[in-house]
Amino acid sequence: MRVEYINPFSEAAFNVLKEVLNAEVKRGDLYLKSTSMSIMGVAALVGLAGDVEGRVLFDMTKETALAVAGIMNGETFTVLDEMAKATIQELANMITAQAVTKLHDLGFKFDLTPPALFTGDNMEVSNTLKVEALIVPMELGSFGKIEVNVAIRERM
Repeated sequence: MRVEYINPFSEAAFNVLKEVLNAEVKRGDLYLKSTSMSIMGVAALVGLAGDVEGRVLFDMTKETALAVAGIMNGETFTVLDEMAKATIQELANMITAQAVTKLHDLGFKFDLTPPALFTGDNMEVSNTLKVEALIVPMELGSFGKIEVNVAIRERM
């Protein structure tokens, strides 16, 4: 996977999270994952197609999702209702759209799928692209963390 694909997602996640949460956001150490991996409880998935193919997964605990949705809506959520879910999907949209805009400016052309949201315990994501996924942890202080999981390859 080319670093040109990763940096825009890392930068966009950092910028958007900092802006919408109005809090300190810290990027953790990047790491690769080549096998299937567990999901923390709430995951927004955006597919990519065009010059490249792949997906970006925004992974977090239910508690983090509730806190983030609450901040973004100016209210408190105790359950992951439709409004909270839609807010997490919109967060994924905001980050991905900013990253794709940067990639388009660099000459890469591809489209996005609308974010799909998955929730539950003991979920796992398998990497069917045969490309290593790069994980970019974003520490959100007392709100927890969101892991940006990027698996992209050039179309064959």
